[in-house]
Amino acid sequence: MTPSARVAAAIALVADIDATPRRPADATANDFFRGRRYIGSGDRRAVAERAWGVLRQRLRLTWHLEQVGLPGRARQLVMAHLVLVDRWTPQGVDQLFAGGRFNPPPMDPGEHQAVATMASRKLAMPEMPEAIRLNLPDWALPSFRARFGDDLPAEAEAMDVSAPLDLRVNLLRTTREAAAAALAEEGVLTEPTPWSPWGLRIADRRPILATKAFADGLVEIQDEGSQLIALVTGAKPGMRVADYCAGAAGKTLAVAATMANKGRIVACDVSATRLEGAVKRLRRAGVDNAERHLLEPGDRWVKRRAGQFDRVLVDAPCTGTGTWRRNPDARLRTTPRDVEELAAKQHEILDTTAGLVAKGGRLIYATCSILPEENVAQVEGFLARHPAFSAVPFAQAWGEATETPVPPVDGPWMQLSPHRHGTDGFFAAVLQRQS
Repeated sequence: MTPSARVAAAIALVADIDATPRRPADATANDFFRGRRYIGSGDRRAVAERAWGVLRQRLRLTWHLEQVGLPGRARQLVMAHLVLVDRWTPQGVDQLFAGGRFNPPPMDPGEHQAVATMASRKLAMPEMPEAIRLNLPDWALPSFRARFGDDLPAEAEAMDVSAPLDLRVNLLRTTREAAAAALAEEGVLTEPTPWSPWGLRIADRRPILATKAFADGLVEIQDEGSQLIALVTGAKPGMRVADYCAGAAGKTLAVAATMANKGRIVACDVSATRLEGAVKRLRRAGVDNAERHLLEPGDRWVKRRAGQFDRVLVDAPCTGTGTWRRNPDARLRTTPRDVEELAAKQHEILDTTAGLVAKGGRLIYATCSILPEENVAQVEGFLARHPAFSAVPFAQAWGEATETPVPPVDGPWMQLSPHRHGTDGFFAAVLQRQS
């Protein structure tokens, strides 16, 4: 594809994403490229990167377009991204919008003038409202400030950067050193993650799913922060563990490895599709101490299993604000109502799963959110309602699980962030039931 054709495809992809605003952008992109199999892998990557760049900076791009009197449609958003982010000259943008069968239609006089005006500006301007300058939705600014305080500008900037690709080495199959060597033989260079003893990081995007190392179950794709949740769960061989919101079993796999396939882990979820998808992953990883359970309305499984688990991991449904650098469209789709509804669901799940924990056992509550109302507020409320539980400081849980240096955190909880730790924004609290 020519550069102009790539721009035209990116405009079409952004328009498709805008047509279904509540649908995850990656799902829309999968359909978009599935219907255009003639687009090669290199072109596909370039088109997706352009579209994702627009989504990542959309709040700021829209502000600039409003200042120059242009509508914030896909076509104008891509123009603004070319000028304000990639610093194309007005003449270069004009050449891209060349017209013809595979190119975007030529710019009209109003677009010419707008592009020329934007070319003299910076992406982030002092006169922008604070939320837009920080690239945050208005509703999220108070919670972000409460979470980060004076570090908010640095954390917001870190969330603007595309996330690296992290891998978790499957200790049931290999070691971190051996996995790194196997990937290097396939031309994939990695470096150890700074905190996770199981992690490898890839600087640039590579098709990991096509490697032999992945097919043989040596590695799984998993952000380092997510790996640390599995680590502080503290599951040991022979324990009984419940992964209550297992999804496709990413953390189930990691916890099973810490158990050395000894004991029992139950992956629970409300989605049969997600649990079915976990089967292939468990088989590839060599996990044979896991079973699945579908949580259905009226299910009495929790009551029948009351007090039976040494560890209960609750990776609760949340807004995913900690993954906005990875899923930039989510910052556009999430609303205050989502926060309210999810907080109520988190409250309910915590109260439900407390009954599963054996005396002396632990409940690990985790989210990929950085909003205090989904994290600290939920844990403090739970402890007030359940006096039989007490908090285990993060440093203590870490020290019991590994001898590697503990990541710096403030307070008793694991609170990770892109700027401070280089991970997605994760939260975890370890809560122990009295024995």
